[in-house]
Amino acid sequence: MATSTTPGSATVIRTRGLRKEFSGRGGRRIAVQDLDLDVPVGGVHGFLGPNGSGKTTTIRMLLGLAAPTAGTMHLFDQEVPASLPEVMDRVGAVVESPKFSPTFTGRQNLRLLAGSVGKGRGDVDEALAKVGLAERGDDRFGGYSLGMKQRLAIAATLLKRPQLLILDEPTNGLDPAGIREIRDLIKELGATGVTVLLSSHILAEVQQVCDSVTIIGNGRLLAAGRVDELVAGTGGHHVVVEDRDGARRLLEAAELAVSTTADGLLVETARPASDITRVLAEGGIWLSQLSPARADLESVFLELTADERMGAMPRPEDFR
Repeated sequence: MATSTTPGSATVIRTRGLRKEFSGRGGRRIAVQDLDLDVPVGGVHGFLGPNGSGKTTTIRMLLGLAAPTAGTMHLFDQEVPASLPEVMDRVGAVVESPKFSPTFTGRQNLRLLAGSVGKGRGDVDEALAKVGLAERGDDRFGGYSLGMKQRLAIAATLLKRPQLLILDEPTNGLDPAGIREIRDLIKELGATGVTVLLSSHILAEVQQVCDSVTIIGNGRLLAAGRVDELVAGTGGHHVVVEDRDGARRLLEAAELAVSTTADGLLVETARPASDITRVLAEGGIWLSQLSPARADLESVFLELTADERMGAMPRPEDFR
């Protein structure tokens, strides 16, 4: 799949040739390889990659928590880390588990933070309302669910009314209800004009939430663009057979593009399903299931990262 560029010239985040190397006993390891990242103004931008692909390292460099080996980074058209003191008031970030006092209420925790950034009680009430915790603000933080704790962490970043919000795996460890709450909150924030950079391993959630996306593997850019444009070229037919390897050989011999899925094969083609049935039947392989493949971000991701995964099917924890 060809790599596309994110549309639009106005960017909140822009990197060029960004590189990060680490030295260790085993020699030098490249975590980020000459990455060109563009995050457009407004909406929600997904940041995807397998485990160890360099997402968190990139975020840490943008926030001044790690120094790049080479390349340039800009936030709001100002080069960082040199200009971080000037731009950080416009940036909010949740990159680790929230650190709050468990014996204090949510409101008390936020008031402590608000005082340190020159904000008052009205700002605290507004932040709690934005994340849906207005009625639970006087409950102790220790009694919050994981989803509520994550929402309070986001509320803390909203105290200074950031124009850019960076979220690293905000739904990690949450139950389905908590994931839905955070997903809805992110969509609302993106709709209000805040630019959200969302790093996540839950591909279906990213497709529902994000307007645009960047996919990286082994620290390098694989694809970037609007989600609807990236998934437009996917589709085809989903094939389930007992002899998966034999079916793949037959289909590839018929010049069909085939990839492995969790329970079968994905045949990416505009040719009719009858062609697949005929090829397999002539080779003595009978179908258990043949259905249209749903175009989604997961299909794009698996295709782009096939080399990095070396043919192995990913586990959920591999998408971090």
